Amino acid sequence: MMLDITLLIIAGVCCVLGLVGSFLPVLPGPLTSWVGLAIFYNTSFMQWDWVFLGITLVISTIVWLLDYVISAVGTKRFGGTRYGIIGTTIGLIVGILFLGPFGILIGPFFGAFLGEMMNPKQNVQNALKAALGSLIGFLSGVFIKFSVSVIFLIIFVVKVFENWNSI
Repeated sequence: MMLDITLLIIAGVCCVLGLVGSFLPVLPGPLTSWVGLAIFYNTSFMQWDWVFLGITLVISTIVWLLDYVISAVGTKRFGGTRYGIIGTTIGLIVGILFLGPFGILIGPFFGAFLGEMMNPKQNVQNALKAALGSLIGFLSGVFIKFSVSVIFLIIFVVKVFENWNSI
């Protein structure tokens, strides 16, 4: 019983961390949420469901891979380079550290712009265009990761309430 409660708490923390990981590049959001679901399904009051866990793992992995593709495509489509991609990541981290939630929008844009300006082949106009593309790609990836993580969290909460009497 105590082990089940411990697993339940760890699973809930993983699901919430998945939401946070949707914004932070160092933590794979949907995969972290999936780990929470897998831990939850290891409690004694849950029926192990290979199909459900398999499908959600595939979805998590596809979203994780797509995140890299979407960011790169967004940056490349607007003329960005690797400098912009690296700048986006650094800008996100710095933006969150110093500006909190507002840093999620401002940081990647300015990071991509500054990153592109470090590229000797870029001018200000192209760097702004690439920064916009990097921001669009980043926000698209965040939206997809956050959506999947929210769905996983909702599934977790619904399953907890369905099994509340067994907990």
